[in-house]
Amino acid sequence: MTVKIGVLALQGAVSEHIKALKDSGAETIAVKDASQLEELDGLVLPGGESTTMRRLMDKYGLFDAIKIFAKKKAIFGTCAGLILMAKEIEGRKGPHLGLLDIDVKRNAFGSQVDSFESDLKIDHVAESFDGVFIRAPYIKKVGPGVEILSTYNQHIVACRQGRFLACAFHPELTGDTHFHEYFVKITKENK
Repeated sequence: MTVKIGVLALQGAVSEHIKALKDSGAETIAVKDASQLEELDGLVLPGGESTTMRRLMDKYGLFDAIKIFAKKKAIFGTCAGLILMAKEIEGRKGPHLGLLDIDVKRNAFGSQVDSFESDLKIDHVAESFDGVFIRAPYIKKVGPGVEILSTYNQHIVACRQGRFLACAFHPELTGDTHFHEYFVKITKENK
């Protein structure tokens, strides 16, 4: 069974996500319009700057459409995408999409100059995965229905809650498709 997964194309490494999804066996498109969501089985919310992405989602009529889409479909958020999916964000009143029962800290590992890579063990994904952290958040706390998939220095950096998957790093920048393959599997199971 083939699934069609879109990548929200407002900012971030959209083409890299598209390539990783294609290499993982999915059909894919860059999503710039809410009407495109109707043809999709899953959606990737890429990295970028979460506040800017939210403004652009509002501007292009995507915010409410993604909330409706999320009621039945699979979503994978990376870095800023994780922040958009969180129910609680440190220092902000209220969530953006509020899909994942998690509490996140933005820019938790420092600014752009503090970016780094680290070898991670990610449950269900890989024993060894190169985590690329760029102004990355981390997950401070998870709710009872959230599975922790990976940690770095005792901080949660990847999780899953049902059809929702999220990570604090950038798997699309590594050339390793294991994480995207896992999302394709989740999307197929949800279809």
